[in-house]
Amino acid sequence: MEPLLARLRARQADRLIPSALRSGRILDIGCGSYPYFLSNTSFREKFAIDQLPIPEQAAAAFSIESYTLDLNVEPRLPFENDFFHAVTLLAVVEHLDPNSMAQLFTETRRALRPGGIVVLTTPAAWSNSLLHRMAHLGLVSAEEIHEHAYAYTLPLIGWYFGQAGFQMRKIKFGYFEFWFNMWATAEN
Repeated sequence: MEPLLARLRARQADRLIPSALRSGRILDIGCGSYPYFLSNTSFREKFAIDQLPIPEQAAAAFSIESYTLDLNVEPRLPFENDFFHAVTLLAVVEHLDPNSMAQLFTETRRALRPGGIVVLTTPAAWSNSLLHRMAHLGLVSAEEIHEHAYAYTLPLIGWYFGQAGFQMRKIKFGYFEFWFNMWATAEN
């Protein structure tokens, strides 16, 4: 089910990014071992961060500048202020230490241009036990699910955005995939 879930997540995230931003730069934080989202979205410049390096041929094929960082150890982004038009965190925040989230969101806002957007997706907190059962049955990646550090709610994601300085009136939330997953956007 992982490829299907990745496609649905990427489609949802892509819909949330305004077309006016696509002539700029995008950063996908936690792109995974294969940069599926970046390989299927249209932006002038593409950047990726993950804990493990993405294959060089994938980075080259899709013109992606890739960085290998462990944001649980040091939640700092190696980019100048106002650098990106869009930043995505797709199925990644649940893997990060909750104690680092406020700093990561602050860093994300710092690197985001005025008018830019952050898009994130994460499993709904209520689906956590179901995901563990599905992993036990082999329907989803057991390794992926067991790496989840925290199950977030939309109000908590909003709180982290607020701590980073995003204005609450510029934050939007919703559910997708039969309410199993949540999306959130914050405009800078």
